Amino acid sequence: MIRNISIIGVPMDFGQQLRGVDMGPAAVRYTGLIPRLRSLGHKVVDTGDIPIPIRDCDITAAKFNKSNDKNKYLNEITQICESIYTAGKAIVQKGDFPLFIGGDHSISVGTIAAVTDNDVTGLIWIDAHGDFNTPQTSLSGNIHGMPLAAIIGEGHPSLVNVGRLGAKIHPDNVVMIGQRDLDISEKQRLKKAGITVFTMRDIDEQGISSVANKALMKLVHLKRIHLTVDMDALDPVEAPGVGTPVPGGISYREAHLLMEILSDSGKISSMDMVEINPILDVANQTAELAVELILSALGKSIL
Repeated sequence: MIRNISIIGVPMDFGQQLRGVDMGPAAVRYTGLIPRLRSLGHKVVDTGDIPIPIRDCDITAAKFNKSNDKNKYLNEITQICESIYTAGKAIVQKGDFPLFIGGDHSISVGTIAAVTDNDVTGLIWIDAHGDFNTPQTSLSGNIHGMPLAAIIGEGHPSLVNVGRLGAKIHPDNVVMIGQRDLDISEKQRLKKAGITVFTMRDIDEQGISSVANKALMKLVHLKRIHLTVDMDALDPVEAPGVGTPVPGGISYREAHLLMEILSDSGKISSMDMVEINPILDVANQTAELAVELILSALGKSIL
């Protein structure tokens, strides 16, 4: 399927303590994302980066000495997500495919608000973590651990109401894949919410092909699916350049097969690629893999 793709960079690292993911969009562009997408026949426009406020180092140090701060950079993240919403909504209204490159996973508050503005949309959330905390349950206060909760209408009101008031997606329309590091409170909250979760144990037992097809069947009633990929879902051997690596993740081939099956559905209508940290990477390995996965999700195949 040939698409008109608009790339939006979001070099934001306000959602977490560790610096570096703000360089993710540049690292992805450096690997030749645009010409490689064009080689598949897609029409590609790079719209540039969302403006990001300067993160003051002195203020940063002071804030992160308070490990229980539940409002770390809330205003900045809300402002950025509103900008993402405005830019993403304009792309969707043109009928184009928005490809958001982060930045930390907090950007999904804005991206998903944008792509769900006019149509009911499914969500496939690929991540080692749950990102389903609220200010009341988070141990760190880091907002990159809260975006999925905000998207379904729980957490900081300013994040819940990005773009428009209230939840952006119903839990029944969310499928999570690759989780292996969940807080106790997240486990309880995910079960209560009724979100479909395929953990690494499910992938081990059932195989990635079965998990991918079950995910699509769960969302079969929807015409559009937003795909969000946190690179820490991959095993750190494959993707070392992430801020919160967890051993035992999705393998290189499993990740590509997952992207290929999702692509074959023809329903992926928008995508996030997040949490690439070039400072922690090895020879841009993680950014290179991120680009390869984007290509697989957008139609590249072996034959």
